[in-house]
Amino acid sequence: MAEVETGEVNADLPSGGCLIKMLCDNALFIAGFVVVVAIVAKFKLKDWRQRWFAAFCDSMSKHVDAKREIMKNDLFASMQTHQSHDPELRKINAIKVLEIGVGTGMNFAHYPEGTRLTVIDPNPHFKQYYNENRKKFPNIHSEDIIQTTGEDMDMIPDNSIDVVVVTLVFCSVQDTIKILKNILRILAPGGKFYFYEHIKEFNPKKHPIRSLLQTILTKTCIWPFMLDECCLDRDMLHALENAGFSKVEAERFYVEIDHFVFQIIEPSLKGVAVK
Repeated sequence: MAEVETGEVNADLPSGGCLIKMLCDNALFIAGFVVVVAIVAKFKLKDWRQRWFAAFCDSMSKHVDAKREIMKNDLFASMQTHQSHDPELRKINAIKVLEIGVGTGMNFAHYPEGTRLTVIDPNPHFKQYYNENRKKFPNIHSEDIIQTTGEDMDMIPDNSIDVVVVTLVFCSVQDTIKILKNILRILAPGGKFYFYEHIKEFNPKKHPIRSLLQTILTKTCIWPFMLDECCLDRDMLHALENAGFSKVEAERFYVEIDHFVFQIIEPSLKGVAVK
């Protein structure tokens, strides 16, 4: 019978039982380490996504869509004749505007001469693009970006704003109802809220493929991941109509977009609500 050769166990290598014991003894430390790594990764990833989104928006802003600008001119037209609640601003025919989610400052061209503009945006990487853009509009008295969200703008006093503007922002917010309450809070009596948003497909029978793609790209988090939490399956109209405004004029429509990929955001909502 052949002899079976047995070797010595390497004392430097832990056995399975020793390894399990070591993991159990250090479970708290290991769990803490994993949590710290996850948090660091999350914030670094968030920073990268915000940098990418700001750069992407700046790139897109350099290719102005003439049809969309015409639509905005029509939407914002009544802002030109809106009177401020502030007697001093009324004397110089100026108004105080707050823009939520200002981004690179794509709406500067639509504000009346002498507008006092306050802006907020949670993405710190928009600052450089916004500052470059505001230099082109010395007729608008614009302030530095306040880094916050529409849900957390307690620094804006009650009844202090004549006009609130929000464009292409509600697709990525955390709490639509809270933002609408904040808008009502800061608007002066008779103040106006101008909005333009892409929304979920409102005629899925006519556009079933677009409706399906909006759902898939949102639920799988592919679109929100690439475009800083932007969701394709939202429609704020019902919340807006029940927010407490004295008057809401809103229209669902299709904005014309030539780029094949972005035709997915053609379904849109625009209008004006009055406090």
